[in-house]
Amino acid sequence: MRINEPNRTGMINAYNNTGKAPAAKNGRIPMGKDEVNISNEALEMLKQVEDPQSPERREKVNNLKKQVEEGTYKVPSDKIAEKFLSFWRKL
Repeated sequence: MRINEPNRTGMINAYNNTGKAPAAKNGRIPMGKDEVNISNEALEMLKQVEDPQSPERREKVNNLKKQVEEGTYKVPSDKIAEKFLSFWRKL
């Protein structure tokens, strides 16, 4: 039995090279720039967030941490339900 061209790598190399960006003259591949876009809604939310360094915020976070560690923190299910409803109504 004869197998034609057992060492044929041309097709494999052609397949492996698809999707690769062509190298520039200096041998480096040109790279695109990363870009981040923040929506107007997200910017508005950032304005409404309390300053994370404020003493009131730190005290609130420390109280919540203490309650969670002690096991006395109770999840306010009514507030969670309200947030879910408002989220799903926006869609």
